[in-house]
Amino acid sequence: MLTTAPTFDHLYLLLPESGDRPAATVIAADQMPQPYHRLLVHTHHMTVTVEDFYGSPVDVKVLACRRNGDEYARKILLALHEGGRVVQFGMVRIDLGVCPEPVRNAIVEGKTPLGRVLIEHDMLRRIEPTAFLKLRLSPRMADWFGSTHGAETYGRLGVIYTGDRPAVEVLEILAPITENHSPQRHKDCTKSHQED
Repeated sequence: MLTTAPTFDHLYLLLPESGDRPAATVIAADQMPQPYHRLLVHTHHMTVTVEDFYGSPVDVKVLACRRNGDEYARKILLALHEGGRVVQFGMVRIDLGVCPEPVRNAIVEGKTPLGRVLIEHDMLRRIEPTAFLKLRLSPRMADWFGSTHGAETYGRLGVIYTGDRPAVEVLEILAPITENHSPQRHKDCTKSHQED
């Protein structure tokens, strides 16, 4: 059974330690600066939110995964389709038992971001952030993001529900956003996404 209050440690222990773990501190939502606040403090899928912010679709790269019956865990990067720059790191634990077969197959295949799979199949629509994080990057995660060791960024923990049942536990960490990395124009991610 999935939990309704996943922790940073809980999700990081799902897969073998690989030296990428950043230092994390739980913070209140109002302690998060912009643009991280509008990118993280909402109840939308992060796939849609990040694509809106950067004005580009994202592709998924699975770094590691593990399956035990209907429990499936993976560690991923999301990268911009144009240019390939990594903009998000994620870890998830999914109860595949609540997913129809086409959704299970698409998730395990690992070629489509989770948010897009769930949206395209019109399922698991209630997303509840459970904690917000301030992080300092490890050398490996900094390399993925094209940033410096110890750079500061932000993330969140959350649960995606089907009905009242938790179906996905998720940790989402954004790449540091600097003047060089901010898109010239982006939509306000606090606006409602009717499609998600």
